[in-house]
Amino acid sequence: MESPIRRISEIIRDRDEFLVASHYSPDGDAIGSICALGHVLAALDKKVRLYNPSGLPSRYAFIDTPAPIERELPEALPEWTFVLDCGSGERMGEALAARAGETRFVNIDHHLGNDEFGAINWVNATQPAVGNMVALLAEALSVPLTGPLAECVYLAVATDTGFFTYGNTTPESLELAAKMLRDGLDIALMNERITKQWSENRMRLWTEAMGAMELFLDKRVSATVITRDMFARTGTSNADTENLINFLRRLKTVRVAAILREEGPDFYKFSLRSFGDDNVQKVAAAFGGGGHKNAAGGSIQAPLAEAKARLIQAVADQLGL
Repeated sequence: MESPIRRISEIIRDRDEFLVASHYSPDGDAIGSICALGHVLAALDKKVRLYNPSGLPSRYAFIDTPAPIERELPEALPEWTFVLDCGSGERMGEALAARAGETRFVNIDHHLGNDEFGAINWVNATQPAVGNMVALLAEALSVPLTGPLAECVYLAVATDTGFFTYGNTTPESLELAAKMLRDGLDIALMNERITKQWSENRMRLWTEAMGAMELFLDKRVSATVITRDMFARTGTSNADTENLINFLRRLKTVRVAAILREEGPDFYKFSLRSFGDDNVQKVAAAFGGGGHKNAAGGSIQAPLAEAKARLIQAVADQLGL
């Protein structure tokens, strides 16, 4: 079988214009990856446009983008569109999915259960971040991992590995960081830029959410609920919940942490985090969701008490707790 890196490299060398997209409500890996690939393409004198239906989150406004991250699609799509960090085609957003017949997708992803929606699919669930995969592609194309490109790769990899503390951290990801550090990346400055993005409002939201935490299954599962009233009261949004779940799993007894976020009347999106062999992707899959072994999510249509009970029961059933 032909290497996907080789095939993708050939497409990049042979074409002049590309669209690069990632999933809506983007996290650090999604933003870092599309910007990194944008820098790779720009270094090769390609025309590149970046797209995300949610735009660039304010907390990542410090990143050096090779082009603006547009919220609207261009009138004419190029022959090839790179879709990064999307576990399924629907995650790219309705607008781009509706125009799938106008372009060909290169699907680069690391989520378990990716539905391989692309004309070319490079899916590797052993990779800790799509940023790692973009770095491999840059090396294959002889583009140095320095300057803004290195900063974008670091944003992607550092945020998806919890600054190299999660179980998905690999020797290769540490070696990649070391190489970029040797080549001039200011890791201390990048860490400061990534982490010092809090507002007073976000702190108040976290105070409420942490105060509402409950423990289940002999304190092995922690969970909290974030309601639309909490967002309104604190002047915050979904973006302000990023990383909150990882604090819920810091309790000594906790094996699985969960957040239910109110999205509409009797409709909740949930996120799950775990450690080691506790595979929460199986729990999410029971509700039609997905993700990674230790980080997954989905949605439940039910009143809050029922939604919470169903989620906790699914954790107990799937993980034998």
